[in-house]
Amino acid sequence: QVQLVESGGGSVQAGGSLRLSCAASGYTYSSYCMGWFRQAPGKEREGVAAIDSDGSTSYADSVKGRFTISKDNAKNTLYLQMNSLKPEDTAMYYCAAERSHPATVVAHGFRFGYWGQGTQVTVSS
Repeated sequence: QVQLVESGGGSVQAGGSLRLSCAASGYTYSSYCMGWFRQAPGKEREGVAAIDSDGSTSYADSVKGRFTISKDNAKNTLYLQMNSLKPEDTAMYYCAAERSHPATVVAHGFRFGYWGQGTQVTVSS
């Protein structure tokens, strides 16, 4: 059973930084593309970033140059470093895993995969 547990969300002022973490278990870590999507109230989910087993990454245009996705295979842990945060980054952020390619899962927001309970990120102006 795939289990994904996020941590690291919180409240920050615009221009600040946060790092999200996701502990993964219950599946062959290296066989899935992993990443993050977010959803704000009343809005569609948005794929944020993804990384596959060989380290290839993909990012939404809205976060390119500000967010960095990485993973520690030894710890089965995924990270999202978020810098230069903006109020429009405010959302629930979900860690997700799906058997696909990074660009594909970012485009559809990991719609066909597994995801965790989410962690809230709030950016104030």
